[in-house]
Amino acid sequence: MALAGGGLRVPCRRLRRGEGSRRRWALQGMHAFYRFCSTGAAFESINKPVIDRIIRVDHAGEYGANRIYAGQMAVLGRTSVGPVIRHMWDQEKEHLKKFNDLMVSYRVRPTVLLPFWNVTGFVLGAGTALLGKKGAMACTVAVEESISHHYNNQIRKLMEEDPEKYKELLEIIKKFRDEELEHHDIGLEHDAELAPAYSVLKNAIQIGCKAAIFLSERI
Repeated sequence: MALAGGGLRVPCRRLRRGEGSRRRWALQGMHAFYRFCSTGAAFESINKPVIDRIIRVDHAGEYGANRIYAGQMAVLGRTSVGPVIRHMWDQEKEHLKKFNDLMVSYRVRPTVLLPFWNVTGFVLGAGTALLGKKGAMACTVAVEESISHHYNNQIRKLMEEDPEKYKELLEIIKKFRDEELEHHDIGLEHDAELAPAYSVLKNAIQIGCKAAIFLSERI
């Protein structure tokens, strides 16, 4: 190992059979230099704890959103609003795929709560869809508003850290934030606010979203 650019340089080499399961990557302090064999990407002096939390919680959020739309499609997939839900779900699938890739690139472990979000996301999606199109769209508005707000907080954090260093990640988060806002607006256009007890339903869902974000960042 040699010092380069003020950080730790980890040489990249092909692993022998079975070696990968035994090898552990040592994190020498908060800021380090990484070169990953799987992607060839270089990350110099990144704030690893901050990036770990961002990618872990965003992966969990997109996973949960996928399960919500899966639940909605299970109930409303054959109705007139089915194609609208399908469009939003397809975008969420792309978001999840990207965060799956980022977790590999940055060596981030997923939250241990994924099995829980798997079930609760689907139940939330299907349960609100059983209230009809307006109920499903109210859920979409509540969730996407929470996610876009969370993405904005992450954007501010990365801008404070170093906008050039985290340029690629910032571009990804901004793009996904804009698409979540698009979903939010679609929900409003499809009468989300006319759902039964809209304000109560929206507030309850957003409280759950805040709890999910808090836990997924840390566990």
